[in-house]
Order: sequence, then structure tokens, then C-alpha cells
Amino acid sequence: MPALPQISEAEYEVMKVVWKYAPISTNEITDRLTQTTTWRPKTIQTLIKRLVTKGALTYEKQSRVFVYTPLIDEKEYIGQKSHSFLERYYDGDITAMLSSYIENDKLSESEIDTLRSLLLKGTQKGRE
Repeated sequence: MPALPQISEAEYEVMKVVWKYAPISTNEITDRLTQTTTWRPKTIQTLIKRLVTKGALTYEKQSRVFVYTPLIDEKEYIGQKSHSFLERYYDGDITAMLSSYIENDKLSESEIDTLRSLLLKGTQKGRE
């Protein structure tokens, strides 16, 4: 899997909006983010430009408006970030990570039930 661009936490907030609403204009991105952050429009525009430079977004000019679409897939990005987190903090051992979360009450009963369901699906696939 080719390495995806390094995206800061702030840039990730912009990406979440673009992933959800693409194609989306600069003004629409700004409107959505000013409702959920304390960022000024100029800050948001700077973050958008950085994401274009990094190859995470592309744009098309439609008359006087710039419309953005993602160049990287959300699930692929999250998957890569999850993998690096697992490697960095748990030496790639998912069992150690889950044990840590469970022992420190970081998972709700609902989340544990969801994990059980996913594990059952995984073991059933392995038998097919």
C-alpha cells in the first residue's frame, strides 16, 4: 500500500467535511467548520491549500467557485492511521491494545458486543 500524505489533526477535520459532502465548495467547507470550530475562514482556507499541496484534495474551478473532492479514500486513510497507531503504541499487537482498552474501562458494553459480533463474523468467514 503506498504511503498516504501526513495529515495534521486540523487538516483531518477539513478532510472529514470533504469526505462527507464532496464535491464541496470553499464556502461550504468554511460554513461547516466555523459551526464546529473556533477557526477563522482564512485558517480554513490555509488548511485546504495545504491539503491540495499534499495531494489529499483536488479542486475544480466552477465559474468563480472552487469545488473540492478528496484524492484519498477515507477508509484507506483511517486504516493506515490505525495500523501505524497499533505499531507505534502496541508493537502491532491488537490483543494488547484491546486488553488495555478493556482493563481501563475505555470500551462500553455496546462496543464490546460489536467487537464480539465482528470476531464471530471473522471466524465464520475463516470456516467457509
